[in-house]
Amino acid sequence: MTAVSDLPPATGAWRAGDPPGRRQWVRHDGSLRLEAGGTLPGFALAYESWGRLNSDGSNAVLIEHALTGDSHAAGEAGPGHPTAGWWDGLIGPGRPLDTDELFVVVPNVLGGCQGSTGPSSPDPDGNPWGSRFPAVTVRDQVVSEAVLADALGIGSWALVLGGSMGGMRALEWGVTLPDRVESLLVLAAPAASSADQIAWASPQLHAIRGDAGWRGGDYYDAGPGEGPHRGLGVARRIAHATYRSEPELSQRFGRRPQGDGRYAVESYLDHHADKLVRRFDANSYLVLTESMNNHDVGRDRGGIAAALSRVKARTVVAGVDSDRLYPLYQSQDMAAAIPGAGDAAVLTSPYGHDSFLIETAQVAALIKGLLS
Repeated sequence: MTAVSDLPPATGAWRAGDPPGRRQWVRHDGSLRLEAGGTLPGFALAYESWGRLNSDGSNAVLIEHALTGDSHAAGEAGPGHPTAGWWDGLIGPGRPLDTDELFVVVPNVLGGCQGSTGPSSPDPDGNPWGSRFPAVTVRDQVVSEAVLADALGIGSWALVLGGSMGGMRALEWGVTLPDRVESLLVLAAPAASSADQIAWASPQLHAIRGDAGWRGGDYYDAGPGEGPHRGLGVARRIAHATYRSEPELSQRFGRRPQGDGRYAVESYLDHHADKLVRRFDANSYLVLTESMNNHDVGRDRGGIAAALSRVKARTVVAGVDSDRLYPLYQSQDMAAAIPGAGDAAVLTSPYGHDSFLIETAQVAALIKGLLS
């Protein structure tokens, strides 16, 4: 019999009353008009910061996390932070993002589940938003982050950077608010999501919505093991397979069986699924995945080329040579359309899409070039 303590919670979201960890919050009481229609009657963004903002506000760096990331980009796991910092090797004194000189800010995205307003957050009446949480786009997320920048006294960012979904938001900063971005690093992200990327997302969305524990999105009062963890776990398995390259999986696991009847590669995917369902929220996974599907910098701007021509920042676009989810050509096409960006940089790695998280030395060299 499985102990209740071993069962996954209905949601892995951070909830009020949980340890705050290093989180800080900016709260906006005014309504946020959303691109797809409707409004949010106020919102909060959780963020973490390292270093100090200088007197003229010129040393601020904004880091945008990927789909299942959060504000905890540096530091150890601990109360309030179930995992260690996902870019820990890049942030800190003497590191590429040197916090003795820079003020580094990492917000949890709007619609997320680690302290920022999202489906697991209370609505104005104090009940979880759940199925009533509105659709948010990457542009909405950037608008909310501009509110954060204003609250922190940051008129423009010395550098905005991110990979994958974070790269989409970084790019939107450069296009939507070009006068507020001095330099820009877009890693492993497209100017618009492709049919292939939307196709890979589709079964993930169906897996969550097809889970009886999803309850139409209103599952927050469910007990351990009664939430939509099965569907979220399947979604994670599908996604994680696209995050790594076929050669890496073949070399690392091959067809090696395990004593429990699973192949080693199946055990690997099961492990990542189990980790995610204990620290993430199924509704946020839906909201954020759909914001990625909707991503298109050219929408209502005369097309992608016209939109990218608005970027004023000193820009580096980088792709991964083994990325099968966001293939290198998308980065190359983007770089060619951004004024002064030059050729796309190439992260050389066997690890596929996740290389932007793994190959920190190569990412560090790009950061150094932009900040020099």
